[in-house]
Amino acid sequence: MPITPTEDQLVHDTEAVLGSVGPRLRDARRARRMTLADVAERSGISISTLSRLEGGQRRPNLDLLLPLAHVYRVALDDMVGAPPTGDPRVHVKPIRNNGTTFVPLTRGGAPVEAFKMVLPPLRIAPKPSLRRHGGYEWLYVLTGAIDLTLGTATTRVSAGEAAEFDTRIPHALSSAAHDAAAEVLALFSTSGEQLHVRQC
Repeated sequence: MPITPTEDQLVHDTEAVLGSVGPRLRDARRARRMTLADVAERSGISISTLSRLEGGQRRPNLDLLLPLAHVYRVALDDMVGAPPTGDPRVHVKPIRNNGTTFVPLTRGGAPVEAFKMVLPPLRIAPKPSLRRHGGYEWLYVLTGAIDLTLGTATTRVSAGEAAEFDTRIPHALSSAAHDAAAEVLALFSTSGEQLHVRQC
């Protein structure tokens, strides 16, 4: 027989959930190496309000949580610690940036994020520029082949091969063929995900 919670239990549970939001917000911000000023600029929420939210002095509401969920790319359920729905699937929406398609394979907010990348053929892809950032990346080529440039050296990585590298080294990757796309499984640190997937 199901047990119906009392009103006091519901109030207690609600307060416990709301009380956990501040630390979750702080952890999400720190995991992305963002300052309160960074979040304030992107969310439109003042630094003082963000500080009070993280410290538990400000009660969270949807007007505050929605823009923060957008900035951190975290589902509201995860932000408030809602119980799992029982569906383990990751519902994804492809992201396109500079000709490359990124298909998220992990939910937002993970310390390491996985993506399937589809790099267009050389004849239609823009010339990749070398970039560098903190973190580490791991790649596995599913189909086709890619040219991975690290500093001044370029290595051909074919289907079935993997590569890993320190992202402080200037790097770029592109499909190695003029007439075929390449599909790659990639693991990014948070800073790498923000750079490759979000910035043009």
